This record gives sequence, C-alpha cells and structure tokens, in this order.
Amino acid sequence: MTYCVGMVLEKGLVLMSDTRTNSGVDNISVFRKMFTWQVPGDRIITLMTAGNLATTQAVISQLEERTKEPDERDNILLQSPTMFQVATEIGKLLRGIISDRQDANGVKGRGRFTASIIVAGQIKGMEPRLFMVYPEGNFIEASLDTPFFQIGETKYGRPIIIRGYDRQMSLEDGVKLLMVSFDSTLKANLSVGLPLDLQVIERDSYEASHQHRVSHEDGYFQAISAGWGNALKNAFHSLPDYSFFRGDE
Repeated sequence: MTYCVGMVLEKGLVLMSDTRTNSGVDNISVFRKMFTWQVPGDRIITLMTAGNLATTQAVISQLEERTKEPDERDNILLQSPTMFQVATEIGKLLRGIISDRQDANGVKGRGRFTASIIVAGQIKGMEPRLFMVYPEGNFIEASLDTPFFQIGETKYGRPIIIRGYDRQMSLEDGVKLLMVSFDSTLKANLSVGLPLDLQVIERDSYEASHQHRVSHEDGYFQAISAGWGNALKNAFHSLPDYSFFRGDE
C-alpha cells in the first residue's frame, strides 16, 4: 500500500509520498513513488504513484525513455503546452499499460494491475495545477472545492487535512499539515512507512523550491509526531466531561 498527497495553496504546491510497497514481519520493501522532470525557467512536472508496482514502474520507465530522446515527437512531459495535456497523455499511457497487462494475464489479471497517479506542476505562463489520474485514464483537476488529492491509504490522514487546510496558509504550514497527516497514517497503518519524500513547488519558480527525504532520524518529524500526540491528549482533556447523571435534557 502507499500514501501520497498533493495540495494546492495560493503560494504553490506541496507534495508528499511514502516509500513502502510491501510490509510484513520480515518483508519490508522501499521504492520511490515521487518522480520529477523539469526544464529550468520553463516547467516542472512531478508524478506520485500508487497501486500495482509493476504498472507504475512501467509508466515511469516509458516517460523516462521519452525524455532521453530529444527528437521524440511524443515527449509529453517536456513538449506539451499545458498541464492539462500532460495529464491527458499520462492517462492514455496508464490506461494502455493496464489494458495490455490485463489482456496478457487473462481473467487472473483483472483488477490486479490497477494504479492511480497524482500529476502536479507548472508550465511557464500558466497557473500551478494538480490532477488525479484514475486507472481508466480519466482524471479530475484540483479546484477551490477540492484543493488536495490523496491516493493509496487515504482515510487516516484525510480528516487532518480537511480540518487544517487553508488556501492562504504558507508553504511551510502546508508542509507541517502534511507531516501531521502522514504521522496519523503511519500510526494507524503498517502498510505506510518511512522514509517520506517531500517536495515544495513555489508559484512561478518552475523548479523544486524545496526537497527533503524524511527518515526515521528526522528531528522535525519526531517533534511533529510527539507534539501532535500531546496536543490531542490536551485537547481531549479540555473537552466537557460526560456525566451519567445529566438529568432531563
């Protein structure tokens, strides 16, 4: 399993993903799920993936091969004029790979090769944009009503973001909010694990303004985890006490 979040703020984009793909008593695998391509001064495009590992790696491998060939006409990441077209082409690629894998494996392949992708970035002269691409190849774009996307193990960290999100918040506060969301998920689900990959894309920078891998030894993440736990306990004890003898209401 996995957990990835992309969030739109007025000042830019904040992205975070875990790296765990398998978990068990003696079998824990780590793979990067955040991938970035950029042309300084022109564009930055970042993908985060969740789902069948072979499927997502096939998508990333094909995109990597296309960026290595400057004359490749189908170089969708570096040549597409809009982020909408980038998301459209990635959706087609994902759908094609899933279809091929399922057809090759017959009935046993149905439902085994699904994957979802968050596409984030900015192309010069346009707004920062965020999309979620589904296994069927279709996608939706973040909006004022839906300012963040999650893929993978979403349920534990979602309430944190819903309660704490503010489009006008700083990029630093956006990072803090995602740290809390991931800490809550890590505490509740073994299939999501450290290290975490963090990326911040400041509006009109066309590059990764900040990148960081959060490891087990990361002092800030440890402080967030401990501080959030204590804050929850204090908030709980500050709530009105319940009484078995409340009388008529």
